[in-house]
Amino acid sequence: MQYSILAAFFLITLNVSAQTAALPNHLPKRLIADYGYWSRTQTPPYSSDQIPFQKLTHINHAGVGYDAGGNLTVPTGFLEPDLLTKAHNAGVKVMLLLGGDFTGLETSTAALPNLIANLRSFIKENAYDGVDIDWEYPSTTLDQQTFYALMEALRDAFPRPKYILSADVPPWGPPQYDYPQVTPIVDYYNIMTFDCAGPWTDDAQFNSPIFPDPNNPEPYECEPGGSIKEAIDIFVTQLNIAPAKLNIGTPFYGYFYRNVSALYGACKNCSNSVLTENYGTWIKQRINAKGWYSILDQVTLVPYLLRSDGSPGFITYDDPTSTFYRVWYSDWQRNLGGSWMWSLDADYDGSSQDLLEAMYQASQKPK
Repeated sequence: MQYSILAAFFLITLNVSAQTAALPNHLPKRLIADYGYWSRTQTPPYSSDQIPFQKLTHINHAGVGYDAGGNLTVPTGFLEPDLLTKAHNAGVKVMLLLGGDFTGLETSTAALPNLIANLRSFIKENAYDGVDIDWEYPSTTLDQQTFYALMEALRDAFPRPKYILSADVPPWGPPQYDYPQVTPIVDYYNIMTFDCAGPWTDDAQFNSPIFPDPNNPEPYECEPGGSIKEAIDIFVTQLNIAPAKLNIGTPFYGYFYRNVSALYGACKNCSNSVLTENYGTWIKQRINAKGWYSILDQVTLVPYLLRSDGSPGFITYDDPTSTFYRVWYSDWQRNLGGSWMWSLDADYDGSSQDLLEAMYQASQKPK
C-alpha cells in the first residue's frame, strides 16, 4: 500500500511542477512563512531581499515579546520597513507573531488591557495586518480562561475583515486552548506538527512523520497527534474544526542524534548529544554526501540520514520530496486551508530555497 502511495506521489510531483506559477493573490491555499528578525544577521544573512513574496500569502514576523506589565519588548533592529512594503506590494499579509509564556497575564488585572492597547498602537503605527499568537502551552483551567480572554480581546481590538487573528497550536489538540469558544474568533490555526522528536526523546525518532508507524517502539512526543494524518484527524474529526481553518506545519530544520546509528535506536544522554540543524546550511550538504546516505521510510514517508561507515549518527529531516507530499496531502487530499513553516531562513543556503519551493509547488491546484 505504501509503495502505491509513493508512486502516485511522484506522478503528482511531475504534474504540479510543470504548472505555470500563480500570482500570490491567486494562490488557492494559504502558504504562511515564519520569519525571525534575527535571520538578517545570520550566515548567510536572510532578509526581505531574499523572501520570494510571490510564493507566499502570509508572513508571521517573529521577535517581539512583552513584559509582566503588558509592555511590548521590541528588539533593536526588529522593524524592517522593506518587509511590509514589499509584502503589501505583492499582496502578502504580514502578521506580528507574539510568543511566550502568557501565564504572566494571570497575575495582573492591568496586564491584558495594557498588552492589547500596546499591540493596537504598534500594529496600526507599523501597518501590520494582524496578530499570530504562539502560547506554548496553556495547561491549567486558569490558562484556558486566560487564553480565551486574550483571543477575545485581540479580536475586539483587531476586527474582521481588516485584521487577521491566528493561533499556533500543538498537534494533540489539548482542551486548554478552549477550541469551542476560540474557533469562531480566530481566522485560522497553525498546527505545530513538528518537534515530535529531539533532545527530550529517549530514542531516535522522526521530527515530523506524515503517517504513523505502528512499529514505533516509543510514543512520539506529539502523541496523540504524532503524525500529520493523526493531527488532522484530531482537529477535523474530534474537535470538529472546519478543514479550511487549519494550516499544517512543516519544519525547515532537523535533529542530529550523534550517539545513535539506527532509526528508533536508544539515545544515550539525549539532552546533551542531540543537535538542531537547519536544512539549507547543514543537512542539505549531507544528503548522500560527506559520509552520509539517505533512506526514505516507506511507512511515514519522510527521510532520514545514516553514516555510510555504520558509525553513530542519525539525522531526522524533511527534503523537498517529503515537504511536497506533506503539503499536497494536507492541502488537497485532506482539503486543509493551507500550510506554514518554521522558518524561512533555515531553508536558505545562500542561493536557493528548496523546501519553500516544494511547498509552493504543492500548494498549486492539481490539474
